[in-house]
Amino acid sequence: MLLKPTTLISRNTLALAVCALGLLSGCGKEFLDLQPRNAVTTEIFYKTQNDAIQATNAAYSQLSQNGMFNYSLWGIGDVMSDNSFLGGGGAADGIEFQQLDNFTIPATNPLTTSHWQRAYLGVGQANQVLARVPAIEMDATIKNRCLGEAAFLRALYYFYLVRGFGDVPLVLTPPQSAAEAAGLSRTPQAQVYAQIEKDLLDAITKLPATYSGEDVGRATKWAAMGLLAKVYLTEGKMTDAATQARRVIAESGKSLWTNYGDNFKVENENGQESLFEVQFKNGLSSYTTDGPGSVMNEFWGARFFGSPYVVSSGGYGFNIPEKEFVDGYEPGDLRKGPTVFVPGDKYPDGQVQPASLVGDPFGFNIRKFFVGTVNVNNWDSPLNVPVLRLGEIYLILAEAAGPADGLAAINTVRRRAFGNSQHDLPAGLSPEAFQKAVLKERRYELAFEMDRWYDLKRTGTLVSTMSALGKTVKETNNLLPIPQSERNVNPNLTQNPGY
Repeated sequence: MLLKPTTLISRNTLALAVCALGLLSGCGKEFLDLQPRNAVTTEIFYKTQNDAIQATNAAYSQLSQNGMFNYSLWGIGDVMSDNSFLGGGGAADGIEFQQLDNFTIPATNPLTTSHWQRAYLGVGQANQVLARVPAIEMDATIKNRCLGEAAFLRALYYFYLVRGFGDVPLVLTPPQSAAEAAGLSRTPQAQVYAQIEKDLLDAITKLPATYSGEDVGRATKWAAMGLLAKVYLTEGKMTDAATQARRVIAESGKSLWTNYGDNFKVENENGQESLFEVQFKNGLSSYTTDGPGSVMNEFWGARFFGSPYVVSSGGYGFNIPEKEFVDGYEPGDLRKGPTVFVPGDKYPDGQVQPASLVGDPFGFNIRKFFVGTVNVNNWDSPLNVPVLRLGEIYLILAEAAGPADGLAAINTVRRRAFGNSQHDLPAGLSPEAFQKAVLKERRYELAFEMDRWYDLKRTGTLVSTMSALGKTVKETNNLLPIPQSERNVNPNLTQNPGY
């Protein structure tokens, strides 16, 4: 599969802050693993159709790295929410995650810093495509597709940046010097969201509806439309969100898996419910969060449990489901089994989940991204991570349309969850009760897909929800700190309040 990460992307450490942003034209040569390495420049590279495709592939690659879906985002989206806590091996283990878990996040936190840097690398690579591919003589359809993919990806990276950090520098063309990149100021959120909308509307006109062969996994028209619906929902533009969601449901040709758990099987990647996934591939890397394989199987696996271990050379027991979350499943909810391991559950080899583990007092682990022992390279799962599924689009429609027009949408999701219509929400719920029900449904439908913190903050319920779990949380925690390393380079980057 073409978009499974390959050696195309450089794994070098991000040493310089301005280059870490991925914004400089001169940094363009760093993301291409071409031969000879010392001869590749932006002046000689962007010449052919193959160059355009490789550059577009590079813009995808940041999604699967440390800072995005392979590390930081499950700390931000899950551990900073009521779905899970760190777990791990004790006081000295995963300190960067402990800081997120306890809402004691310094501006030097490695997870939030790498999230900023990795997202801006993606923005920078998308900007390179948008700036340089138009001049390449190549097949017009492929050119249009590359530009649509870059617009979609730039929107996606900025969506994470603006939700996480608030006002962020909006950079739409590659800066021409380090001084230019180091002098950027933060752009108001409203302008960032306006550009995200513009990019997605552009992508919808350029991207194909489907792909075949090795191109399966690239962004489609429906991925862009689904993301636009989610952006509108986040902005509170409910009518627009409902319009986009209805189109995806009615016209995309996508359908829900009958079995919820089928969404999370390697053999079903990019399948009938998927709108967009982060692509992972095993067998090419080992102990790195910047390789083509996912680290989640190992990091989320039961900590050093089993003989033989149930995941490769022993799980680390991070991202442990909260007891309140597990207890919150309604009786008969068929999503529970594919989502979490609870004591007494059997692994494929017959071993039984224990009542407790180190850092895991109730014996809960996430099953959703479990693939067992893949090979000796234990940070190396091939299982993709969904970014958008049709199940979420139904819930976007439900929330945006409200209790009258959105009831059928949420009940479509619940009928799959329970296997029947006996658990349908009744008609006549107040708008407040219905919105509360939708937020709960999102919690269990999208559990551990790195989205919960964003839901809590956009609905204004982060502080009350986390305080109820005994966390010391403030309104400050609705945003992440601007990384200190970036502010050291660029004094124009003001800090978020409270950090």
